[in-house]
Amino acid sequence: MSHPSPRALLGKYGLHAKKSWGQNFLGDPEILGAIAALAAPGPGERVVELGAGLGHLTERLLARGAEVIAVERDRDMARVLRGELGGRVTLLEADAVKVDYRALAAGAPGGGRIAVAGNLPYHLTSPILFSLLDQADQLSRAVFLLQREVAERLAAAPGTKAWGLLSVLLQHRAEVRVARRVPPGAFLPPPKVESAVLVALFGPPRAALADPARFRKLVKAGFGQRRKTLANALSAARLAPPEAMEAALARAGIDPRRRGETLSVEEWAALDRALGPPAP
Repeated sequence: MSHPSPRALLGKYGLHAKKSWGQNFLGDPEILGAIAALAAPGPGERVVELGAGLGHLTERLLARGAEVIAVERDRDMARVLRGELGGRVTLLEADAVKVDYRALAAGAPGGGRIAVAGNLPYHLTSPILFSLLDQADQLSRAVFLLQREVAERLAAAPGTKAWGLLSVLLQHRAEVRVARRVPPGAFLPPPKVESAVLVALFGPPRAALADPARFRKLVKAGFGQRRKTLANALSAARLAPPEAMEAALARAGIDPRRRGETLSVEEWAALDRALGPPAP
């Protein structure tokens, strides 16, 4: 690849990594190539890259024949992208949390679904994932570089300590796995934690829901007080009258004495269905 190293590019443009923005630039060619192959397995795909930064992943996505929409809100990084990649990418100077994937998917090849990729700062991971989930029908896959512990939580199994709200919500819409670990030394500057590549392959919902908004509230309530039994945690959330919630748990075949962290995606969905359709 002809793209200069992160150190060389920062020097060329008189820039430095902004700690307050969580900027750590991945420069390892092998890892970048592997991420690009996961995000764009074939040519002609439309890939939205969140936080394109200095353009190292962007360059490799382009080399694989992807049509890249680079999202970058840092004006200094946008200047680098324009200077190094010019008209080869569509540059969107915007907040990654507020991306309208429906608009970006319009006219995309392969049935109008798009891929999303990027190196996500820790403080933006949850807001970005909720934004993706709200627009999941537009997505084919997401390939993210995350803190290792965050990636492992998202790919966790029911009943484990790592299993949580976002694990359930993401796995309801996607097959999720950790593809590889990435050491701190692969970045400039090196972060203090290990990172990992998370792959989420989106498809139809894993289980039918009666009320998607209520489903989220149920799961959030179930994990909000992890030490409480499911009956007590859901009662405190007041999502339904106590007798209605008790009856719904019985119809779903779920013991109210269990804790929320033990329920699978399918069981959470069954509880939502057992509560019936949303009130008009």
